[in-house]
Amino acid sequence: MDAVARHIAGGGVTEAQWMACDWLGSLPASNVATLLADHARLVVVSPHPDDEVLACGGLMAQTQALGLPVVVISVTDGEACYPGQPAWPPHRLRCARQQELARALGCLGLVDVDHQAWHIGDGEVTGSEAALAARLHTVLRPDDLVLGPWHLDAHPDHEAVGRACAQAATSRGCALREYPVWGWHWLDPDDAPGAWTPATRFALSPQVLQRKRAAIAQFSTQLGSVDGLDCDPILPPAVLQRFERAYEVLIG
Repeated sequence: MDAVARHIAGGGVTEAQWMACDWLGSLPASNVATLLADHARLVVVSPHPDDEVLACGGLMAQTQALGLPVVVISVTDGEACYPGQPAWPPHRLRCARQQELARALGCLGLVDVDHQAWHIGDGEVTGSEAALAARLHTVLRPDDLVLGPWHLDAHPDHEAVGRACAQAATSRGCALREYPVWGWHWLDPDDAPGAWTPATRFALSPQVLQRKRAAIAQFSTQLGSVDGLDCDPILPPAVLQRFERAYEVLIG
């Protein structure tokens, strides 16, 4: 898989293609109680504010409902998502995206969650990968379950965060699962059985799914529902469909 060209471009793989994939429909199912049975905390490490909600917002809400602590780490502030848009310069996006995440976490019931914003430059995580791994090492505990982005997700920040999570989890002796974000966009569904092995589905109840959709709706800048944005949004409807399913998928 490392040798496969990974590109985030165009409309990507459609949701209809994923729904027609026998592998996705036949993934083994589990639940959050089983996932967290041997762990004291869930630590979700996100390259940009919104990745954690898109990929595992339902899992975070269910963890909170079980009474286990959730730690959310925003590695960057996502301030570089709209270069060349004068109405949305980095300093404005930095504040807006953290505010959007706070509202989204509230929708998931994570009002008092331990949210840590580490303010590494958006698009610059690769150069800070070693420092990121070292900082994660100081935060993690052996009985944590860490959720980090897939280390081959195609976005450089995602891949660097994924590698740093793997290094820190190994050094601290804690468990790691990966979540795909942009992998849904570019990965050929026929290649998923080899790329995402093992993988597990985690069902979301109608109530949790409703909360997750409300949380996603808070990311106005990414959805394009803000004034002054003169370009396509990061999360058009075709992309959102992949994260509005009644389940979430973890790798590992």
